[in-house]
Amino acid sequence: AATSGGSSLPSGLAVFTTFPDLLFILEFVFGGLVWILIASSLVPMPLVQGWVMFVSVFCFVATTTLLVLYIIGAHGGEASWVTLDAAYHCTAALFYLSASVLEALATIQMYEGYTYRQYHENISAVVFSYVATLLYVAHAVFSLIRWKSS
Repeated sequence: AATSGGSSLPSGLAVFTTFPDLLFILEFVFGGLVWILIASSLVPMPLVQGWVMFVSVFCFVATTTLLVLYIIGAHGGEASWVTLDAAYHCTAALFYLSASVLEALATIQMYEGYTYRQYHENISAVVFSYVATLLYVAHAVFSLIRWKSS
């Protein structure tokens, strides 16, 4: 199993004991919250919030898939998976940053003319989206460190 400074990916339950792989769980939780809040909210800007929904669903599914593949040891210790991990988390961080900014814009523009509940539901989506962005950025940085040392 890899440690925080190691150059290989963990397998099995070691995924839940290594950093940055432990972040998978938080990415899963906060990404799911963004997905749920956007899906249940009023959509004043369909194109913008469609992108936010795409990013949250895509990252939720991809993160879950990677987590399961790491747990079952599908990577087999190959260095190419370290590259895949770093590339995915950098892409996810950029996607989530763009989605967070756009969701904040949509929320700002819906201040008037919407109910208190609808407005605050979108504020919650913005907050959780920025938390997910921060998690993906942290995971990307540590994945790049692992990639460089491999």
